[in-house]
Amino acid sequence: MKFVIFASVVAVALAAPQYGYNAPAPDPSTNYVAPSASTRDAVQVIEIVPILRDDRVHEEGRYSFDIETGNGIRASEAGSPDGPEGAVVAAGGYSYTAPDGSLIEIQYVADENGFQPQGAHLPVAPAFPHPIPQFVLDQIAKAAEEDALAAAESRNVEPSQLYQRPQ
Repeated sequence: MKFVIFASVVAVALAAPQYGYNAPAPDPSTNYVAPSASTRDAVQVIEIVPILRDDRVHEEGRYSFDIETGNGIRASEAGSPDGPEGAVVAAGGYSYTAPDGSLIEIQYVADENGFQPQGAHLPVAPAFPHPIPQFVLDQIAKAAEEDALAAAESRNVEPSQLYQRPQ
């Protein structure tokens, strides 16, 4: 047992750093090991995109910014606490080039009605009222009939008294 304790103390002493607390730490660059060739092949080159313009203004709750990067991204926004209960109302826009090469431009307003973007590439819902397919109308009628039957069973009422299916 004494041997195990002695061996543990020796192992801890050998594992301790070989410099004192007042001595400077070793230079980390001397401990650097270059990556192997297989690791270097997997290195990804990252393009650094310069910031061409970055204008920001913050005054008494109001703000604005205009940003432009070297790869064609632009963004601008202005906002102020003019909404209900001092909520910030903002308006602005941004643009960038999509991977397919097309220019994407968005203009937006963000207020008590939420974020409201506008852009030529955004999908547009069909105008309402648009025709409702017959299978949808049939499904709505079936659901209403099932609801009426369930209600009748729970109240012991004759189903024909609750719901008449149109002919």
